[in-house]
Amino acid sequence: MTKQILIIDSDNEHAGALKTYIEHQLYDVTIATTFEEVRIQVDNNTWDIILANPFISDDIASYLLALKNGCPLVQILILAPKDKLDTAMDFFESNVIHYLEIPINSKALDLALVAARENISLNMKMASYTKSIADLHHAQDFLNQLFEAVPCYISVQDKNLRVTAANKKLKQHFGSQIGGFCYEIYKHRTSPCTECPVVETFRDGKSHSTEEVVTSKFGKQYNVLTQTAPLRNEKGEITQVIEMSTNITQIRQLQNHLISLGLMLGSMSHGVKGMLTALDGGIYQLETGLSHKDDERVSKAFGQITQMADKIKKMVLEILYYAKARELQYDEMDVAVLIQNAADTVRPMAEKYAVTFDVSISENLGKIEVDSKWMEAALVNFLENAVDACVFDRDKTDHCVQFAVGKRSEESIFLTISDNGVGMDTETKNKMFTLFFTSKGSQGTGLGLFIAHRVIRYHGGTVEVESEQGKGSKFSICLPFRKPDSAKNVEFPRTIR
Repeated sequence: MTKQILIIDSDNEHAGALKTYIEHQLYDVTIATTFEEVRIQVDNNTWDIILANPFISDDIASYLLALKNGCPLVQILILAPKDKLDTAMDFFESNVIHYLEIPINSKALDLALVAARENISLNMKMASYTKSIADLHHAQDFLNQLFEAVPCYISVQDKNLRVTAANKKLKQHFGSQIGGFCYEIYKHRTSPCTECPVVETFRDGKSHSTEEVVTSKFGKQYNVLTQTAPLRNEKGEITQVIEMSTNITQIRQLQNHLISLGLMLGSMSHGVKGMLTALDGGIYQLETGLSHKDDERVSKAFGQITQMADKIKKMVLEILYYAKARELQYDEMDVAVLIQNAADTVRPMAEKYAVTFDVSISENLGKIEVDSKWMEAALVNFLENAVDACVFDRDKTDHCVQFAVGKRSEESIFLTISDNGVGMDTETKNKMFTLFFTSKGSQGTGLGLFIAHRVIRYHGGTVEVESEQGKGSKFSICLPFRKPDSAKNVEFPRTIR
């Protein structure tokens, strides 16, 4: 493209000679001999190069400097007599590309014009690069906004499972632990998960998915669907893995209740079958004992039948609680009686397994407003869980469960249930009140502690758990003496909320 050159010189003949010489090099040249002509040309045209004698008027030098500051891409060459060249240099300094002495050496003019053209080309490239960089920054900002705004938990992890990047939602719920291990951040574990999708992606380069229960920094649990994908370098090597976890807690909570109930009944089928088989065996022993008048056999059979009947009763009550809506039936009950009833229910179980069972009830606790049936069942569940923890502990010979009740204030009572059994790791402790979660294998339904915890909460109470593997657990329960206002219209849910 032809370069536009403006010659500024009061000597019209000298300017004309320059114009003729420069046009031979295929430039488009215009002449301005007065300050007014200069202003008109600058206002109405765009110039690539300006050859200017700054001494044609008092205002032209300042005008040219202001022009350069406003249009940094324009290339200015200064023309001046030898005796005024230093003055021009002092004023313009490095704001112009070249200084030419009048009369002008043609070789010096040619080199100055080449330098000006190269500067123009360089400036155009820089402008293009600047635009490209700006576009890249815009794209990067857009991708960062997407990364931050995605309504799920996103982390980038290295081969050591350390988090190298995390989006806003993950930081809000799990903390800004850049450099921390993912299993510590999500699950508060001390070692990697046994089936880690990130590890699998590093191994085979494929996307993997799992469904997990994670715990936020506030102690709140979420069901998440996790998906991974590899991030590769220019050589195609997997350097990091991105993990995206979608919160599906509400979906899990809003599942059809009949489906949930069917899952529960399926998981309980083997237990029910075993109980019925044991009950048939007890009935057979009772019949043969009666026919042979064998009192010892009758007594043993009766004990077996009673034990199985109690287990079936407990299981049925759990199913009824979960399957049937029922308003809380509050009445006033002596605290000591409530506690003693729960303790008396569990004491035979403790004696059977040689677990010391200590009960401590403070005096003058007064009365409490509760649904006595469900509150007693909840406390029994906590106590039986403590006894089971002792039974499952094979490392100690002496086991003890302590049940203590006292008045925390005029408004509430405080109950503690402690055992020196197997204890729990952090993950088990976080999941213990989750529906269908059990650490007892086929011996548990995953309903007991879920229901017990829910009963306490519906009564306006709280449950805190302390536990250490190999040393035991402690459940601290706080219950108000009076029915909370929020419980007036509460009914046990048909669906999980």
